Amino acid sequence: MKVQLFIPCYIDQLYPETGFNTIKVLEKAGCDVIYNPNQTCCGQPAFNSGYWDESRNLATKFLHDFTLDLPIVTPSGSCSGFVIHQYPKLFKDSKQQLEQAQTIGKNMYELSDFLVNVLKIDNFGSSFPHKVTYHDSCSALREYGIKDEPRQLLSNVEGLTLIEMEEPETCCGFGGTFSIKNPAISTAMADKKTINALATGAEFIVSTEASCLMNINSYCQRNNLPIKGIHLADILAAF
Repeated sequence: MKVQLFIPCYIDQLYPETGFNTIKVLEKAGCDVIYNPNQTCCGQPAFNSGYWDESRNLATKFLHDFTLDLPIVTPSGSCSGFVIHQYPKLFKDSKQQLEQAQTIGKNMYELSDFLVNVLKIDNFGSSFPHKVTYHDSCSALREYGIKDEPRQLLSNVEGLTLIEMEEPETCCGFGGTFSIKNPAISTAMADKKTINALATGAEFIVSTEASCLMNINSYCQRNNLPIKGIHLADILAAF
């Protein structure tokens, strides 16, 4: 199956290895991965900050960068959820672009959803001999709608022990510009998230969202905590 790959800003700039690991996993699943190097941001940061015109410009570019007839897979429930649910709002006054956005939305998939529910593959022969706990990203859980898929994939990783933390669905404190505008509240939320994670005895906090992992890892490094955030794709690519 041919698939198009969309790499979110945070992964492109901060965790490029996660992007390469996403390709490894998709190719292991038998996919022919197409990557358009002209792609940029999907427009979500601008949209969430109220700059809808700027977001619409990026969304228009997104529509041009990807074809309408092939699946678009991304290692982010946040970006995929944004394209699916918010692009129709951005293009509501343009019939042609609205139709394009709706078609794109039907072909937009978060990685774990695509692997489990489209390809019907949940075992890649991965090996990761560590204790981990899982963090449900707000956007991935509530806007895109994944919950069981990442856990199903993790359950088939050799040597991995998944231990659920208390309140796994509670926000890590990132929330885009929320962490910048409300640093004290954001820090308190990150503190609670890491306390719950550490209580499980896990060595790693797994998520599908690089932005959450950036926030979690920054807090853990600053406080010298013996736990680290890691993207689901990085674990799945440990063949």
